[in-house]
Amino acid sequence: MENKINQENKKELNKMGIMPVEKLLMSMSLPAMFSMMISALYNIVDSIFVGMIGESALAAVTLIFPIQMLLISVGVGTGVGLNSLISRRLGEKNFKEANLAANHGILLSIASWILFAVFGLFFSSIFVKAFTDSPEIISSATIYCFIINVFSLFILIQINIEKILQATGNMLLPMIASLTGALINIALNPILILGLFGAPRMGVAGSATATIVGQFIAMCLGLTFLFTKKHEVMITFRGFRIDWNILKNIYSVGFPSIIMQSIGSVMLIGLNSILISFSEAAVAVLGVYFRLQSFIFMPVFGLCQGSMPIFGYNYGARNKERLIHAFKLSMRAAIIIMAVGMLIFQLFPVPLLKMFSATPEMIHIGIRALRMISTCFIFAAVGIISSTMFQATGHGTLSLYVSLLRQIILILPIAWLLSKFIGLDFVWLAFPMAELFSLIASLLFLRYIYHKEIKNLGTLN
Repeated sequence: MENKINQENKKELNKMGIMPVEKLLMSMSLPAMFSMMISALYNIVDSIFVGMIGESALAAVTLIFPIQMLLISVGVGTGVGLNSLISRRLGEKNFKEANLAANHGILLSIASWILFAVFGLFFSSIFVKAFTDSPEIISSATIYCFIINVFSLFILIQINIEKILQATGNMLLPMIASLTGALINIALNPILILGLFGAPRMGVAGSATATIVGQFIAMCLGLTFLFTKKHEVMITFRGFRIDWNILKNIYSVGFPSIIMQSIGSVMLIGLNSILISFSEAAVAVLGVYFRLQSFIFMPVFGLCQGSMPIFGYNYGARNKERLIHAFKLSMRAAIIIMAVGMLIFQLFPVPLLKMFSATPEMIHIGIRALRMISTCFIFAAVGIISSTMFQATGHGTLSLYVSLLRQIILILPIAWLLSKFIGLDFVWLAFPMAELFSLIASLLFLRYIYHKEIKNLGTLN
């Protein structure tokens, strides 16, 4: 009873409704941006050490990258649904449903893990052999796929805990958990991959093992923070029953987000299939690009993590002025970040590629690839922040439509046509061409949402 009263007394104290928007966005986004940059850094460090083994090892990890993307897509997509629902219910002062959503989030992590564990146990080798007949690549990629999937419970639980805490406005504790896991991963990578300090030289398997250990530590910290610290959302499984309406509300936003992000896995599988017909080096370049671009995109995704609860809370509270102000600030910040990233890719492609022990063939292919693809970064910034607004206001399907357009309907057919009629050097143009048309769709959907729902929101004083 006392907890319920305390929650009711907080209705005017939630910082997402009262703190100056500039300060709020900075306090919410910077921890997530920093955490995401560290996550991107450990992906890069991981690939740098894998690249030391050889081009085949880098190609093997790249072939499994779509499965990792799918795994993260399911975790993050479910987490986005949780974040959106919890933040909206907190804005509406519906604490009971916010608590129920958090309870369901933990169980959904376990359900998702079962599916990936089954895939890792029984289908890893089948998946790899669909792309290559190289014994070296098959062996490395299969063991990597097995480890990442069978032990995926850790990352799936960690992601949902992170999203639950972020929905309450707490960005610091998720950052601490994620940062700790990432640093452990970075430290273990050279030790397990190269066999330093008396450890066995595990190669690609060492990379997967380092990742799993880091995820396990991050999950343990997240659980500790969730159950020992005070939050507006409380989790208890006493008398818990599945509420199908809660699941429906979570996945009305979460499922389109899962599909939207999973589309990236389909895209990468398709691109791998196109590029492997040219050479292993082309596949390795694609893997290098995705790891490098993550260092640019991850801060923007961190910005989205900070802005989504602000968007959702103020949308639920019907505070149009704060909602629009936060959206504009987020958009400006995202465009600046992506513009800096584009300049780095345009000016320094060779040093970036050499970080991964790139062969002369990889450098020849990669210079053109990095420069062509990065021309779409600013377009992508607008699309990412617009999709965050769609999700925060409960319109996740619009984000799905944009992602389908960008990553399936446009990029794969364009890449295939360019590969057949022009050649490898111009396959990379598929990225900016797809992004431009997707930008137009995002702006049209944003205009639709504004006139339908946001324009007539009341303004709270």
